[in-house]
Amino acid sequence: MSLLMLASALTAHPLKAQAQTMIKIDGSSTVFPITEAMSESFREKNPATKFTIGIAGTGGGFKKFCKGETDISDASRPILKKEMAECSKNGIYYMELPVAFDAVTLVVNPKNKFLSKITVEELKKLWEPAAQGVITTWDQVNPAWPATPIKLYGPGADSGTFDYFTEAINGKAKSSRTDFTTSEDDNVIVQAVSRDVNALGYLGFAYYSENSKKLKAAAIVAKDSKNAVLPSVKAVMDASYKPLARPLFIYVNAKANERPEVHAFVDYYLNNAEAVVKQVKYIPLSMKDYRHTMVNYKVKKTGTAFGGEAEVGVTIEELLKREPKN
Repeated sequence: MSLLMLASALTAHPLKAQAQTMIKIDGSSTVFPITEAMSESFREKNPATKFTIGIAGTGGGFKKFCKGETDISDASRPILKKEMAECSKNGIYYMELPVAFDAVTLVVNPKNKFLSKITVEELKKLWEPAAQGVITTWDQVNPAWPATPIKLYGPGADSGTFDYFTEAINGKAKSSRTDFTTSEDDNVIVQAVSRDVNALGYLGFAYYSENSKKLKAAAIVAKDSKNAVLPSVKAVMDASYKPLARPLFIYVNAKANERPEVHAFVDYYLNNAEAVVKQVKYIPLSMKDYRHTMVNYKVKKTGTAFGGEAEVGVTIEELLKREPKN
């Protein structure tokens, strides 16, 4: 049966519920637009199902999820060893389901005339812990740039985007200078950079796409390349946007999934992922990968394919074939 037929079959038979039901979701602000759009679409057919959807950040979401306080956790990076241990201690088993791709996007003010591209080496010089209190003007990063003050904005320590960016650029998750303005809400970063000509920030691709009139994306020159590549659907799909292309996930509590409303919603999420992901301006997985994800979900394959550590550049196809660890 095709994905379209599966989706049609599901939406033709809305969840039958006499009493109001609640699905609790928290986690990544990056994944939030997908989950929010999915919940709104699902509720059109299932009005008795209510949702609470928070944006505590991937780490903040896992703190709640591993205590059994939420049914689903939005995540822009894989679950970590300490989070796996907390879930195990509390008897929380979960399904790790990739749902989309993202391009972590470097954004500057549209009036910025000098920063149209930046190398991975320059990014490391700018963001590594040793830069704190030392690299304070743009000419210190690149002599061709002006001697104006650097203003940096980014996600906070509970953010999966922060973890992934620091892993990809500095070589270790959470290894970063800390003298920059943080927020778990990407919209705050959008507003800050749009008002500051000396600013540089990083956030999810959808937030840039939605605010492309307020922001300018900076192209990245990877270590093994001379080409400056802007974030785009094509650049993520052809693997040229390196090293900041990454998968996005939802984690589903296996016990919560036994409730009909949660099971129906996750089923709906996976069957409609391609269309909704495009709608909110993220990058969908391949049809083959969505099918494989649905198979893993149907057989209730629990655990993580990562084993508690982030991996930069891993393919979804490879992940889905791995034997997961709890």
